[in-house]
This record gives sequence, structure tokens and C-alpha cells, in this order.
Amino acid sequence: MLKKIEITNFKSFNETFTFDLSDTQSFAFHEECIKNGIVNKALIYGQNACGKSNLGFAIFDLISHLTDKRTNPSYYENYQNADNENDLTTFSFTFSFSEDIVIYEYSKQVFGEIQKLNNEKLLINNKEFASSQAEENLFESFTTSAKGAETLNKGLNGESISILKYISQNTILDPNDATNKIFKQFMEFVNSMLYFRTIDKNEYMGYKNDTWSISHDIVSKGNLQDFEDFLNEAGINCKLKEEEHDGVFKLYFSFAKQQIEFYSSASKGTKALALFYIWFQRLKQDKKIKFLYIDEFDAFYHFTLSALIVQKLKEITGTQIILTTHNTSLLSNEIL
Repeated sequence: MLKKIEITNFKSFNETFTFDLSDTQSFAFHEECIKNGIVNKALIYGQNACGKSNLGFAIFDLISHLTDKRTNPSYYENYQNADNENDLTTFSFTFSFSEDIVIYEYSKQVFGEIQKLNNEKLLINNKEFASSQAEENLFESFTTSAKGAETLNKGLNGESISILKYISQNTILDPNDATNKIFKQFMEFVNSMLYFRTIDKNEYMGYKNDTWSISHDIVSKGNLQDFEDFLNEAGINCKLKEEEHDGVFKLYFSFAKQQIEFYSSASKGTKALALFYIWFQRLKQDKKIKFLYIDEFDAFYHFTLSALIVQKLKEITGTQIILTTHNTSLLSNEIL
């Protein structure tokens, strides 16, 4: 799980900002939201422009260089804080895997709209697993204690690439080494992180690297009736039908006199629910999403629907979930 992140000189975070999910103090309202002393289900609220979205962008910055998963470059424009005169943006992540602690630190420099790694360091249980330092903005070499990487070429020919991704993709690490197992667990966690929101349009980062039709996804997986039941539970009384056009399924609202295509008549809130539904199905069924960040998850929801969504997400096991909202009505001990 993500335990803590420290951010400096990134977007609205000028001075070092610490987001510590292990600072649970005497929290006792919903103990299922705490796992091994770390917040496992969290709700972040705040006014507009206070940094809720930027916190999510900061957390998901690491997928851009550690994975091949989907990212959104438009979220990372104006990368550095406009008041900060330092040319480096720094991140420090602390992860907890049972009794094991992984600390991942790196910094980046900005060249136009390009962000390049300046250095990296990975500590596993306080022992250095790998580290690199740029010389004149370019990596020359790195060091690693990984068992199985002894013969790996440590010269990167000046390329600014992630040494962790390089090690992971170019080395057959000793599978019996305990430290290697933790490193593999860390990389799998990062590759299973998901961010999504529906504020401007349906958009996600991490977890996958493809696009699909929501309607086709729901029907092709045999979830049409379940989706209809989900909408009715959410207070949207409807009957759904499906039609196939050139091998692609489309959803329709079914009325007494005619059928109306789902996306031509659905409200923004209903469309947002459709996106939530397909990710919710993946959370329940494949259980591969280890970390989920939904930005302004209830931007188009009524309060009672927001509370229902929180309750459904609380029932998910195996996934650390963070939601952001403007809705102070959700600040209830009965909810979270």
C-alpha cells in the first residue's frame, strides 16, 4: 500500500508537502478503512484549486517512467511551481508491503513540455537496491545490489530513463532472493494503479493502455442486467436494451413506444455512473487494481448517490482507494 508521499516544487506544491496515510492517530469510526496501520479507504475534501487534483497527478507521476501504462500529458503541463526558483521537482514515496518498507525517491527537470529524470533511488528495508545520479542532466551509469543483475550493462549512454524499469525489463532476477521479491511486488503495485475522473470527459491513467466503448464493454461481458439493476439502485429508474452494429454493442433506454440510444439522452451523472460501473466491475472481479484514485468522484451525483458509491467502495477488499470531493455532507462518521 501507499504509506506516504512527499512532493516539492510540483504544480501548486511549492514547499514540501507531505501526505501521510499512516497518520491514523486514534481513528476508530470505521476500522475496515484502516489496514496494517495505514488508511485503506480515504475521502479528501476541499475547496476549488486547493490541490486535490494535483495530489492525484503527483501520485501518478511515477507511472509515466516506471510503466508503459496510459498517462495524460495534458495533466502535467505547468509541471513546476511558478514561484519556486529551483530547477528540480522532487518526489519521495513510501510503500508498505506487509512488514516490508520500500522508499522510492526521484527528481525531475523540465525542458519545455518534457520532464526528464534527474536521479533515482530505491531503498528496500533501509538498504539501497538501486540508485543513479545524472551528470549534466544525463544518466551515465547506475548501481544496483539486485541478485541476478551482476552482469547487466550499467552504462545508459546518457539516456534519461528509469533504472528501475530498466532493471525490471532487462534482467532475470533471482526469484528466490527475498529483496527481489519485494522489488517485484513494488513494480506490480505501480503497474496496477488506476486514476480516473469524469469532470471534462472520461479519462484514466495507469492500469491499462487501451481504449474501449463503455457500452460494448458492459454488454460483451454479460453485465447488461446487472448494470440496469445498478442504475435502478442508484435511483435512475430505467429499462435497458442492447443492439449490435458491425460487431459493436450499443446500449439503449427502452420505453413503451421506442428505444433511445443511451449516450444521446443520459444525464452527465448517469454517464459518470456508467464509467464508474465498468471500473467497479474490474475492482470486484479481476482484483488486479491495487490502488485507485477517483478525482471529484461525485461531481455529478446527488448526496444520497455519493454516499451509496462510498459504501460500495468500502466493501472492496485488496484495493487502497482515495476519493476527492467538494461535498462536505460526506464528512460523516456514519459514512467514512
